[in-house]
Amino acid sequence: MNQPRDKFNKIKVLIVGSGIIGKSNAFKLSDYGFDITIVDQNEINNSSNAALGILMGKIYQKRKGRSWILRQKSLELWPKWVNILQSYNSKLRIEKPLLQLTNDLEKFKKLTTFANNNRHDGLETIETNSYIYKSINKMFEDNKLQGIISHQDGRINPRTLLETLDIALKAKNIKTIKNQIIRIEKKNNKWNCKLKTGEIFNSEIVILCNSLDSLKLINLEINKIKLKPVLGQAVEILNKEKNKNFLSLPKLLNINGKNLITLSKEKIIIGSTDEYSFQPEEFYLNKLFEFLENKPIWLDKKNITKKWFGIRSRPEGEPSPLLKSLEKGLILCSGFYKNGILLAPACSNWVSEEIKKHI
Repeated sequence: MNQPRDKFNKIKVLIVGSGIIGKSNAFKLSDYGFDITIVDQNEINNSSNAALGILMGKIYQKRKGRSWILRQKSLELWPKWVNILQSYNSKLRIEKPLLQLTNDLEKFKKLTTFANNNRHDGLETIETNSYIYKSINKMFEDNKLQGIISHQDGRINPRTLLETLDIALKAKNIKTIKNQIIRIEKKNNKWNCKLKTGEIFNSEIVILCNSLDSLKLINLEINKIKLKPVLGQAVEILNKEKNKNFLSLPKLLNINGKNLITLSKEKIIIGSTDEYSFQPEEFYLNKLFEFLENKPIWLDKKNITKKWFGIRSRPEGEPSPLLKSLEKGLILCSGFYKNGILLAPACSNWVSEEIKKHI
């Protein structure tokens, strides 16, 4: 955007949705001086609060297409974003590295080949006699786990990120309205956005970041968009065995498709499930404990100390996420299936560039 900053402060931007995607868009657009307002009635209960925050970019094996491009752009941007956001909250950081493990010999061979072919991306096969394997297999009852390590992938704590974005947005005087947009319509080159309480909010730009609820605000006959719910469950486990210490494990593990995050000597997080529903099911919760043939004693449902879930949206018939200009001044940034936190910087960059076409 080459126009002077003072021209943008007269342009009102309404962001619908206060999850990590909505707040990331507000954070990025604040650089240009827009008059930004975020509207959300369920800020505390949105799906971002249930995210695990795993950043799987370099370890992602499909190395072409839009998804790959977005992942790489975000991995480039995240360290810069964290550096800026740490001025608002020094606790925010990227935890690295990420290990991907399996006890399936054929899958391990594929992982090894992949890592060897992409060593320039910080991927490495873990040596057989590594102390890492010793500590991992001790905790997991010698399941003969093997795999690779990604030095550039990792995790951002979602709650810390949300708290940090809140501090940053407040410092930038970005307004948040706890309400619901129930209708939007174009009048005189502006969007009239009706709140549930009856007020009308006028805006030149509307950015929909409200997941499944975005479908309620767009013309589906013109915009053939379909989203389906994908529920993800996660649990916190308490280890009561005195001879087992979760801190002996690497901080971040992906074992046979399940993500594990070490919290303390006694606690670890396991997630998540893929459920095409609005309510969590016991069948899928059980799957969080069935990713190994020889289960360690501590990997038991009776040791759950906390469990939670979040509902994400997955596009049908097109790739995730949905990044589209629906009409002049109306932008869709939604349909994040699993990688909302990872892709937030790249998608916010896309939105900030797309707005140039609407002004």
